[in-house]
Amino acid sequence: MSNLIKRVINLKHIEYIILSLLLILGFLVRLYKINNPIADWHSWRQADTASVTRNYVNLGLNLLYPKYHDISKIQTGYFNKEGLRLVEFPVFNLFHYLLVKMLPNFSFDALGRLTSVIFSVFSAFFLFLIGKRYLGKWGGLLSCFFFLFLPFNIYFSRVILPEPLCVFFSLFSLWLFIRYIDSEKVLYLFSSGIIFSLALLIKPFALFYAFPMVYLALSKYGIKKIVATPKLLINFLIFVDLVVIPLLLWRSWIGKHPEGIPYFTWAFNGDFIRFRPAFWRWIFGERIGRLILGIWGLIPFVLGVIVKKKNYFGLSLMLGALIYVAIVATASVRHDYYQILIIPPICLLAAEGSLALWQNNIFNKWLARPILIFSIVLGLGMGWYQVKEYYKIDHPEIIAAGQAVNTLTPKDALVIAPYNGDTAFLYQTKRWGWPVVDDSIENIIKLGATVYVSVNLGSGDTKYVEAKFKTIEKTSQYIIIDLTKIIKK
Repeated sequence: MSNLIKRVINLKHIEYIILSLLLILGFLVRLYKINNPIADWHSWRQADTASVTRNYVNLGLNLLYPKYHDISKIQTGYFNKEGLRLVEFPVFNLFHYLLVKMLPNFSFDALGRLTSVIFSVFSAFFLFLIGKRYLGKWGGLLSCFFFLFLPFNIYFSRVILPEPLCVFFSLFSLWLFIRYIDSEKVLYLFSSGIIFSLALLIKPFALFYAFPMVYLALSKYGIKKIVATPKLLINFLIFVDLVVIPLLLWRSWIGKHPEGIPYFTWAFNGDFIRFRPAFWRWIFGERIGRLILGIWGLIPFVLGVIVKKKNYFGLSLMLGALIYVAIVATASVRHDYYQILIIPPICLLAAEGSLALWQNNIFNKWLARPILIFSIVLGLGMGWYQVKEYYKIDHPEIIAAGQAVNTLTPKDALVIAPYNGDTAFLYQTKRWGWPVVDDSIENIIKLGATVYVSVNLGSGDTKYVEAKFKTIEKTSQYIIIDLTKIIKK
C-alpha cells in the first residue's frame, strides 16, 4: 500500500492533478448560499458595491461615474443628488456587469457573488504558482489548500466586494514580477506593473504586496547595482510609473466630486486604537488567531514564521501585511473584511510551517504528523463554527419590505428607508433615496423624497410620518407611507 502511495506521489505533474481537484472543490464550496439576498454579514458594504453595478445595467456603463442608490449626505457630508460612489475604480462592477449581460436570466446578486468566486479561484491558482516557486510543489499545493478552504476566506471570496478581485490582481502581478526576476524579460516587469496598477485602483492598500517585490529586486541586484545600471534603473522607474500614475489620475478625477467620496480618514487611526491592547487583541487574537486560523491553525502558521528559511519571500509579504493592518488600524479592528487582503501571506506561512512539521528531523514524526493533521482539521472546524453565522439573514423583514416598495411604488420614487445608515434596506427597494433620516422629514421631502418605508414600526420618525401622511401598506413587518399625500384633519 505504501509503495502504491509513493508511486502516485511521484507521478509526473501529480501536483497539477491535485491542484485541479482543489480548484474544483474550492469553486463548489463557494457556491454555498450563493443565491442569498444581500442581507447577510457586511450587507451594507455589499449593497453599496452591487448598487453601482445595478445602475450600470439600468443606466448604461460609464466607468468614470459609478453611482449607487444612496443620495443622502451621511457618507460624504454633502447631499449626493447624483448618487456618485467614488471610492475604488469600478473594475469589479465592470466584470459583474459583463456577467449580467452574458447571463441575463440568472440572479443579479448571485452573479455578483459569482464574480468574486471566479477570481478567487484564479487567485488560488497564482498562489499555488508562487508557493511552488519558493516552497516546492507540496508547499504550493498547501498554500492553495489553505486559501481555498479557510472558512473565513470561503465566505469573503463569495461576497459582492472589490477586495477578492484586488487579491487576484495583486497575486497575478506578484507572479509576473517573480517571472521577471527569474528570466529578466522586461515584458514580465511591465505586465506586472500594469496588473498591479489595477490592484491599486481597486484598493490602494494593496501596495503592501510591493514588499516582496522590493525584497526580490534587492536580493538579486542590490541597490548599488540598480542605481549604477541605467537600463535596470529605467526599467524599474517605468514599472513604478505604470503602477502609480493610473492611481494618481483616478484620485485627481474623483477629487472634483467631493459629494461622492465617503469619509475615509477615520480608517487610519480615527479612534486612536493603534497598538493599544485592544488592537493586539482584535487583530492577532480575534481575527488572525480565532476567526481566520481557528486557533489550532496557529501551529503551522507560527512554525512557518520561525522555521529556518532559504529565502524570506513569505516573511516579506507578511511584513507588508502587518504594516497595512497597522496603518488602517481603526478599519482593521472595526471591519473584518479588511483582513481579506492578508490571507495570501497567512496561507504561504501556514504551508511552510506544515511542511516543516511534516518533514522535521527534530520531533517524533509519528507524533508530529498526526498533530499537524489534527491542528489543520480542528482549525478549519473552529473557523467554520464562527463563520457560519455570517451566512444568516438576520432581518428578512427588509427583504419583504423592499419587495413591497418595488411593487407598490413608481420606479422613479425617491425613498426614505431608515436602517441606521445601512444601505442594505434601501438596496432591497431598488429605489434611490436615503438609508437614514439625516434631516427633518419636511426638508428631505423638499429634496424630492416621495415614499417612506420602515421596519421599525415603533420609532419616533415612523410614528410621526404615519400620523401625517397616507399609509400605502402596513403589516407586522413593515409600513410604507406616501409622502406626497398629507392626511387631512
